[in-house]
Amino acid sequence: MFPYDSTLLAAVASSPQTVADVVQILENIQAVCVDGDGLKWFNGLYLQVTQAVEARGELGEAGSGEFSDPAWIAALDVTFAGFYLNAVRDSLSGAKTPGCWQALFAVRNQTAIARIQFALAGVNAHINHDLPQAVVATCRAIGVPPQHGTAQYNDFTAVNSTLDNLIEAAKKTLHVRLLGDALPPVSRLEDTLAAWNVLAAREAAWNNAELLWSLADAPLVSATFLDTLDGLTAVAGKALLVPVP
Repeated sequence: MFPYDSTLLAAVASSPQTVADVVQILENIQAVCVDGDGLKWFNGLYLQVTQAVEARGELGEAGSGEFSDPAWIAALDVTFAGFYLNAVRDSLSGAKTPGCWQALFAVRNQTAIARIQFALAGVNAHINHDLPQAVVATCRAIGVPPQHGTAQYNDFTAVNSTLDNLIEAAKKTLHVRLLGDALPPVSRLEDTLAAWNVLAAREAAWNNAELLWSLADAPLVSATFLDTLDGLTAVAGKALLVPVP
């Protein structure tokens, strides 16, 4: 779709092992993408969130920062990012890609769509589809189930204010068309933005993680659930990406 897609594919070729790796890869993606690439506007927001969470938690240093279990938050950050990077890699290489991500990738060059629409479509895919799986994988690694009231859940929700503040700021700074042109003073986009609630989405993601954990002994049911989740998330993503007249 873009002449630099092979360079973008190379930027996501390696899997991050640390939060610093995640930041570096996101910065590499940001450096490759031009303003007319919708991926740039989600990636830029994701980079800001990752940097802000890293700064708050001094991730990886046990007992430091604002988190009870900074090592778990750091592991979640890395695992979570992997889902996004894998989706970019799969799409660019022609492999099967989750529908919720492909909804964004398929219209990366559509200039009638606003930057904030691309940003929120990416947040929608990453939180509603990827986050439950990332929580389960990170909890499985330490043998602790995802449950409300645990140190892990408390740290998970501690990120909410940072994410919410950055998304609210993005709704203002990215409220232009893809190439920077002004949007109409009144449009349906206002209703779409007003309806988006990242805190509710993250709570639903944790609830879905608990459900997935309970389905560990029923892989077929779990796979069906994930397919359904991808389908519903894709529908939401396509609704977020309807061009503004």
